[in-house]
Amino acid sequence: MTDETVKMTLLEAAKPHVPFDGWSDATFRAAQVDAGISAGLARAACPRGAVDLAIAYHEAGDSAMEQRLASEDLSTLRYSEKVAAAIRFRIEAIEDRELARRGATLFALPYLAADGARLIWGTADRIWTALGDTSEDANWYSKRAILSTVYGSTVLYWLGDDSPGCQATWDFLDRRIDGVMSFEKFKARMRENPVMSRVMDRTSDTLSWLRAPKPGQDLPGRWSR
Repeated sequence: MTDETVKMTLLEAAKPHVPFDGWSDATFRAAQVDAGISAGLARAACPRGAVDLAIAYHEAGDSAMEQRLASEDLSTLRYSEKVAAAIRFRIEAIEDRELARRGATLFALPYLAADGARLIWGTADRIWTALGDTSEDANWYSKRAILSTVYGSTVLYWLGDDSPGCQATWDFLDRRIDGVMSFEKFKARMRENPVMSRVMDRTSDTLSWLRAPKPGQDLPGRWSR
């Protein structure tokens, strides 16, 4: 088996244990036993043990979201509605709320906070990419930063939502999207003010060296210099 096959096999075996033991060493060991995979092979595929499984679980949810976005007809929706639909699809890809809750707890740990931020940023990036975003300048970063906060706050709200059909969560999401759109309208009005327009242009010129990352780059972006 390839490392990826081993990892996904372990992930499936780990899921029943996560609600009780979290994404922990105990879960990782139980997954090895249940899957019949040796400790050496498991560690080769997942050097960080259950942390790697938690990351794989999150990224599998991103892939499921992308597949649903590709299969759904969103042509009649406004752009803001497409973004909201993508976030909803991503949350609905979580088959067990407790797996996500345990993941949020894991990545809230200080030494894993960077991994958690990277995962949320990655989700935002995959949403924008799936929706056809072609920005290559500072807008590439601002779009993903804003969407990361919307997605992250919506997931946290959803984790505590017991409303029928999670309707309170979807209402919360709509309010967050409306807030972003209101801010964009505010920026557009500022453009009508000659002084503010010059300030915004100067800020844009200052950030003109920012470029979106190219495929295969590990860093989140690069300088054009």
